[in-house]
Amino acid sequence: MIKGELFIISSPAGAGKTTLTNLLLEEDEKLKRVITYTTRKKRKNEIDGVDYVFVTKEVFELMIKENAFLEYAIVHGNYYGTPKKETFELLNQGYDVILVIDVQGMKQIKSVIPEAISIFILPPSLKELESRMRIRGESEEEIQKRLETAKREIPHWKEYDYIIINENLLESKENLSHIIKSQRFKRQRFDLSLIKDDELRSLVL
Repeated sequence: MIKGELFIISSPAGAGKTTLTNLLLEEDEKLKRVITYTTRKKRKNEIDGVDYVFVTKEVFELMIKENAFLEYAIVHGNYYGTPKKETFELLNQGYDVILVIDVQGMKQIKSVIPEAISIFILPPSLKELESRMRIRGESEEEIQKRLETAKREIPHWKEYDYIIINENLLESKENLSHIIKSQRFKRQRFDLSLIKDDELRSLVL
């Protein structure tokens, strides 16, 4: 079986990386998301095991000792980590895999899997980013903290393979989908079993 491709999607909080990923997952059966583990508190409307896997700090630190994470980081005082086992299982099953992680996580992943494809989602403006945070119902303290983090993260866009400005959600989703689907036409991922004609097959083998 041809191994899948690993995609990293990052953005400042509120720029739309999770929403865009969920829209893609709904329409692309070849695409899977690895759910991030975190020690932060579950927000209203979030589902454990769907949005994140919520664990205690003690459980997370035990998993670190067991080398269970492909990458992990502390963001706003909470641990976030990508499980190693689930990621490689999906890739080996031929699925394209999305990791929704921050800049720190991207750098860790790239150091281990340099061929991973990284995509950075920019907001149209910081004002719009703040507005989206307020719509999510975050506290003033949390909003200011996340805006400061965004100002530190955004300059790292140059380290990513692709950049999308998420002004229009559906347009951004289509652009993201094109990036992912284009990787399936790479020579390294060509499935020879798709060629049914014997004469043609003899020429490409």
